[in-house]
Amino acid sequence: MGRPSIREKIVEAALDRFHALGYNACGVQEIVEAAGALKGSFYNHFKSKEAMAVEAIARYSERVRLEMLEDEARDPVQRLRDHFEFLTKWFVEQDFERGCLVATMGSELSNSAPLVREAAEQALARWCELVEKIMREAARDGRLARELEPARAARFLVNAWEGAVLRMKIVKNREPLDDFFEVVFRSILH
Repeated sequence: MGRPSIREKIVEAALDRFHALGYNACGVQEIVEAAGALKGSFYNHFKSKEAMAVEAIARYSERVRLEMLEDEARDPVQRLRDHFEFLTKWFVEQDFERGCLVATMGSELSNSAPLVREAAEQALARWCELVEKIMREAARDGRLARELEPARAARFLVNAWEGAVLRMKIVKNREPLDDFFEVVFRSILH
């Protein structure tokens, strides 16, 4: 495997800087410096900082391993638990400093950067679709609380997770994530 291209270095640096600082606290100059590139090279590859943010959301979405949710040969509830355990491990390794880039950038830019808001909305919708498939499998097996509709339960789980991640960043520990696991895997899913 060869050395990463300048574009690849910029994408990686932007993902890291956006994730650490947020969109508004991170300038193009900081991104290119972190990438070891010249500022002009940023604009050779990206039309704008907003376009770069859309790319960062796509790259982040690849890293959260949504494919874990698609392996229908495995137990649906265990797939879901494993996915959230993977994310929890990731947050613990980051000392609770970084949360979900999609939610962070989506909430930060929902009123000012329509391309980023749309990318965040699409990323969350995709995640909800995959969780909904698991909820439907669990409902067929009698493992989803009977009164819950799978699509609504999926949206709730994703929303609850995002809230738990936000609280985790504030309190700097995993207790909100543990609360999520306790309620979801004891009350909503069996």
